[in-house]
Amino acid sequence: MFLFLIPLTAGLAFVGASAFTTGYSRWLGERGGQLITAVLRNILGIPLGLMGGFWAWAIPAPWAFPPHPVFTVLGWALTFGGVILFMIGHRDIGKPSGLPSVRDNLVRHGLYAYVRHPIYAGSSVMLPGLVLIRPSITVLVASAVAFAWLLVQARLEEIDLLQRLPEYREYMREVPRFIPRLRRGNWK
Repeated sequence: MFLFLIPLTAGLAFVGASAFTTGYSRWLGERGGQLITAVLRNILGIPLGLMGGFWAWAIPAPWAFPPHPVFTVLGWALTFGGVILFMIGHRDIGKPSGLPSVRDNLVRHGLYAYVRHPIYAGSSVMLPGLVLIRPSITVLVASAVAFAWLLVQARLEEIDLLQRLPEYREYMREVPRFIPRLRRGNWK
């Protein structure tokens, strides 16, 4: 029943390995670093991770909790909201999201003014939504693994960003990782 974890975790491992753009660029030059990052993430990691996720969704499995129409509606709302955050995060970051480079500039506008990882924040909103829509044990496990990976991946990327962007350390002090600070004057 849990064989979906093989492609899921392999995909997440490849995406995790893609976080080291600076190291790959030192080793292979800027274009080589971009190429290895793109292959690890876009050709190996994302397709394998999605395959594992789709398999977890499709496999017949016992329910983690009984489905309920209220949970389903809430699940769709969370999933839709997470997808919107995910898409806006990609739009705000621009071209580098698919092909990071050692010449990237720090993005501090849009959602990046409020959280350092809006793409991962959107994904972390989407994952519980998927569990509420299809509350099977396999979807729950896949979502928990993916959520844990988001925490690790954000940290791996920050290690790389600290090497590429000297101003990233100050940005880390000013802007929270996933959850925006809710205080007066925070929202521009």
